[in-house]
Amino acid sequence: MKKIIVAAAVAAMLFPSASFAAMKTLVFPSEAPIASISIPKSWGPEETESGIQATSDDSAIYLAIDIADEKTSDKVIDEALTFLKEAGVTIDGSTQKQSEEMVNGMSMSNFDWTGTDTDGPVNVGLSVLSPKPGKLLLITYWGSKGEQEKHGDELLAIISSLKPAP
Repeated sequence: MKKIIVAAAVAAMLFPSASFAAMKTLVFPSEAPIASISIPKSWGPEETESGIQATSDDSAIYLAIDIADEKTSDKVIDEALTFLKEAGVTIDGSTQKQSEEMVNGMSMSNFDWTGTDTDGPVNVGLSVLSPKPGKLLLITYWGSKGEQEKHGDELLAIISSLKPAP
């Protein structure tokens, strides 16, 4: 049994899985990079005016990362919440949960809620972290309950790949 586990581990290192091989790494913003992230190509990752965005191939998850200066962080958070509202997402404020974690040496504050959109129940999250002094990243997450769970491994890989730009 141990030989099989060791062989699988070696194979995984030598032959990355198709999902990881099909990742697109974005360094953003392109004109003055402050962070990088790898997202499956099937999610259609793209740079936006204020960061990056992607949607899972089955539309179960929307993910955006916006860049802000410490001085403009409130404006960027307000814009993210307005975007969600305009997209038909209603957040149940009484469900707010807050947590802290570390991602590649960056302290990340998470705010999570449940809510609804035009298709039914959703989970919504906003996370804030700083890749370098004076700069913040705001992660906006919106996932359909019952469908988002299929993407657990991909989400873990995406968030684990988020790093400050060199």
